[in-house]
Amino acid sequence: MKKLKNSLLLQYLLIILLATTIIPIAIPVLSIVFYNIANPEESPDRYYNGTDLENMWHQTAKGLAGASDEQIHSKLKELKSIYQESSIYWVDSTGQTRDKFPESLSVPDQWSASFAIDFIKKNRGYTIDPFTAVAFIGNNPNDGFMVLQLPRSDMTNPNSLAVQSYYYIFPIALLLLFILFIIISMLFFYRIRKRLLHLQEVMAAPEANGIPSTIEVTKEDEIGRLGQSFNRMIHELESSREREQEEEKLRKELIANLSHDLRTPLTTIRGHAYRLKKEPLSSKGQESVDFIDEKVSYMGELIENLLSYTLLSTGKYPYYPENVDINRLIRTSFAAWYPIFENLQFDIQLDIPEKQLTWEVDPQMFHRVLDNFFQNIYRHAKSGQFVAVRIDNDTIIIEDHGPGMKAKSNEQGIGVGLSVVSLMLKEMQLDWTIETGEQGTRMIIKK
Repeated sequence: MKKLKNSLLLQYLLIILLATTIIPIAIPVLSIVFYNIANPEESPDRYYNGTDLENMWHQTAKGLAGASDEQIHSKLKELKSIYQESSIYWVDSTGQTRDKFPESLSVPDQWSASFAIDFIKKNRGYTIDPFTAVAFIGNNPNDGFMVLQLPRSDMTNPNSLAVQSYYYIFPIALLLLFILFIIISMLFFYRIRKRLLHLQEVMAAPEANGIPSTIEVTKEDEIGRLGQSFNRMIHELESSREREQEEEKLRKELIANLSHDLRTPLTTIRGHAYRLKKEPLSSKGQESVDFIDEKVSYMGELIENLLSYTLLSTGKYPYYPENVDINRLIRTSFAAWYPIFENLQFDIQLDIPEKQLTWEVDPQMFHRVLDNFFQNIYRHAKSGQFVAVRIDNDTIIIEDHGPGMKAKSNEQGIGVGLSVVSLMLKEMQLDWTIETGEQGTRMIIKK
């Protein structure tokens, strides 16, 4: 029983088995039930066939030979109790109508020979309704005759009616059994479909953490076991998400701590490099000091980027938006880089309208984004000797003719700077795209 309860397959096989066995069982059962309920008890003294009725009537009349009027009355009354819908009366030897059943029967009180002959002619035949039987009392026609008239509708055997109704009721009963099987099957699959739809709804409705909630398992069948597997998967995802969040937290804390810890020795190295610059050195020594100072500056920028990335990803980076004239901000930022590009003999193109363009951004954050772009051009696109800054239709375009971002560079980093730029622009609700190839790179910023 437990195995049947926990298996939808066995449950449906049981429904099919019952459906295939119930028809051969239902036929004799329905026949027995119908026979006991619908088959009426027949009276042993009652006849329905016309020939039997006529024979019975003649035998009864012959048996009344020499009977008194009282005996005839009693016998006819007895027959009337059997054939309740009939009309019964008798006429004596003088042609006078005697007992009538029922008493309100409309027949002549006095019969003539011609009337009697005409009555018999009009009421004889297989289609005449009512059925009429006339018999002489006793063996002497002079003793009179008796008449039985019975509606042909009352001559139908109840068993025949029961058999006829059986031919209609039995197919209907089988049809009802078939409909019952269909209803049971529909309820069975409706229950399965309802549970599957509930599982689908839970899967399609994740919580705030992006993971669906668990479902309540009330049955141990196939769908119940599917629900248990789903719950185990959810618990594993939640555990994995918690471990991921903990690892991410540790990683960010590590980056933040390393950034702080590395700043002190870098500051010390920079100080000693600055002191060495004031000492008399050979040309190679001076190149080494300059190289050390350049790498220390690069390390400082990298540490600053790592720290900024950690603060941005955790939502702790300070953000102070205000309405800023973007055209002026870009001119100010590019002015600091203009001499550097000019010394490298860059082809510099500026197309910044005089008309004010106001965006709501953090000026310090936006200035750092521009510095990162110009710094990437300085480090990785020197060979192109081209830089362009344009503003067109409220869109900022910064372009170079370097080898592209996919080309290898001696100063190529791990992409932390662009990750910081992406987070900063996202924080300021700005869209940006990069178009890069062998002919150069374009940075596009727009609201």
